[in-house]
Amino acid sequence: MTKGLYHHVRATWQQPKDALPHMYRQTRMAQWRRAPVFDRVEKPTRIDAARRLGYKAKQGVVVVRTRVRRGGLRKGKVHMKRKPSKAGVRKITMGKNIQRIAEERCARHYPNLEVLNSYWVGQDGKHKYYEVILIDTHHPAIIADKQLGVFSQANGHNSHRGRAARGLTSAGKRGRGLVRSKGKGAEKLRPSLKANLNRGK
Repeated sequence: MTKGLYHHVRATWQQPKDALPHMYRQTRMAQWRRAPVFDRVEKPTRIDAARRLGYKAKQGVVVVRTRVRRGGLRKGKVHMKRKPSKAGVRKITMGKNIQRIAEERCARHYPNLEVLNSYWVGQDGKHKYYEVILIDTHHPAIIADKQLGVFSQANGHNSHRGRAARGLTSAGKRGRGLVRSKGKGAEKLRPSLKANLNRGK
């Protein structure tokens, strides 16, 4: 069976260190570090991921590359009258993953656009880089579109406002435990992560 172009692009991004030359990646990271935090790009860096997540090369669709700090959280240690075993400093993770934070920051920076989805494009020692797909829900081309018109308020859909903040993007649903994980015997964490933790009590 003949494999298409997107299949080869996807295979390249599955192992970017092996598929892309070291100096090419290093130069790209240096350019991205010098760029603004929210940098609008003309074309997606990963066309296969962008198309899979709803991107279309048409008016009203915008792609923005953004960067977010990487790594776990560090908590200040209180030394007086505390139980040492409870004084966690390292290995503390946020309730939201970094990709959701990137989407929410983009949504706040572009209040007239709606976040559709996002995907990872790179990382260095300090930052992770994501490209966020945004749509203008008031643009005639978006309103008339079969798939993207669902998010437009002009078509009577008000439930799609603030998708990133409400965890309705792909990364948001994954972080809320609503996406079935792959593997044998995998189950959804429904109805919520908190309820799943309390299920055995």
